[in-house]
Amino acid sequence: MNHKVIQLSSKARNLALDTGLGIADALSNVLDEHVEQLREIDFDEQELQQELIQKLSGFSFLQPLLDDEAVEEIWINKPGEVRFARNGVHQVTDVSFSGQELQTLVERMIRQTGRRLDRSMPFIDAELGSGYRLHAVIPDITRKHMSLNIRKFSNRVLTAETLLAGGVLSEPQLKYLLDRLSAGANLMISGATQAGKTTLLSALLSALKPEERVVSVEDTFELRCLLPDWVALQTRPPSTDGRLEVDLRRLVRETLRMRPTRLVVGEVRGAEALDMLIAMNSGIPGMCTIHANSADEALNKLKTLPLLAGGNISSVFLDSVIRGSLDLFVHCQRNTDGSRKLASIKTISANAALQLEEVLL
Repeated sequence: MNHKVIQLSSKARNLALDTGLGIADALSNVLDEHVEQLREIDFDEQELQQELIQKLSGFSFLQPLLDDEAVEEIWINKPGEVRFARNGVHQVTDVSFSGQELQTLVERMIRQTGRRLDRSMPFIDAELGSGYRLHAVIPDITRKHMSLNIRKFSNRVLTAETLLAGGVLSEPQLKYLLDRLSAGANLMISGATQAGKTTLLSALLSALKPEERVVSVEDTFELRCLLPDWVALQTRPPSTDGRLEVDLRRLVRETLRMRPTRLVVGEVRGAEALDMLIAMNSGIPGMCTIHANSADEALNKLKTLPLLAGGNISSVFLDSVIRGSLDLFVHCQRNTDGSRKLASIKTISANAALQLEEVLL
């Protein structure tokens, strides 16, 4: 069946290119032409036509999973096997495809991004026009097969009210956070992968006053915001000759020239932590996320990341900057059933030691 699909899709593709027919008409003509051959095998015409359309215009064997709104992420470790997370639960399915088919599919996906994936650039992290984030690595960085991850991001913003109705956070928690943010508090949201950090950040951001001017910086566009005055910036990887790179540190510094009333760093993971803290310390309210297993670990991580900026940065200086910059540490967690929850809200203790204390359960 798969061999027949490959043959028919090739014929339909050539017919569409040669005659200018649309995909549906080209497929219909090809199916009519080969109806006698198809009668000799057990097939469902509607199913075959859908598979051919996916082969020609969609994301091939991945399209059904991409169309499934409950699927959050898809990854492939080797040909013939597709793994995915649906509602937080990891699953696997066998799909017939070769390594060459996977490579062709990825090349088609990234063509619109203007980026390349070859021996000179063995990694790619790109946002697809469909709102998916693609990450791929090829041999010989991987042992044998291409590694592919596709993370799906909905264009729909989950509002603070939606999260409240879904039990992600309580009414007192939401009121406390919105009151503090309206007063100019700086916020860091921590959590593991897929714990809902970006979702919560987008919801809180969208709940701010419409007069806010928000400038956000990210490695890849993931944040969503409903406010009218919002500028979203993302980094740019270096070209093949090592030039033209725009990193998060550069973006954070550029935002200071853009008159923001709120600076948002999608995810703090490196030396940009220093630039963000300095910006917050200068009076620009900020919000960010960070990967950590707890709010306390997020604080510990924040004590070390600025050291990656180099130079003579002392722990005393960092403690002083952090204390004067960040007001709220919110931690998100994912439960075993896939649901998400705001687990804690903490603030920096008034004690001499730089540590956190719970402010609201």
